[in-house]
Amino acid sequence: MASIRHDIVIDSSPEHIWDVLRDVGAVHERLLPGRVTGTRLEGDQRFLTFPDGHVVRELIVAVDDELRRLAYSVVEGARPAIEYHHASFEVRSEGDQTGRLIWTTDVLPDVLAAEIRIRVERGAVEMKQAIEAGAGG
Repeated sequence: MASIRHDIVIDSSPEHIWDVLRDVGAVHERLLPGRVTGTRLEGDQRFLTFPDGHVVRELIVAVDDELRRLAYSVVEGARPAIEYHHASFEVRSEGDQTGRLIWTTDVLPDVLAAEIRIRVERGAVEMKQAIEAGAGG
């Protein structure tokens, strides 16, 4: 199984970064506006709609306020098609007004690791921009 870990420093308080991430029903508004056009929750399932109408179904595994950790798994609609996907976000303090977002993704098959890494790195930059803009930074 390939494991991809990427972290990025965000110029916003760790509390604000976590508030955005833990708001699992507002991905399209707070975390990836433009990249995701709609978010729908049904119990522990999250459905993300993309601009082309494609929908990805995820399982929200854990939202841990104490650890500032969100774990989720893509269970349907992944592009490219994957056998297994589990990921987590963690927020760590880098100071009062700066935080570090750590995104870890486990994926099968291993041959998709390079493509998934590129998507994670690009996605992290987009998240950083949205979180900083939402914090007024």
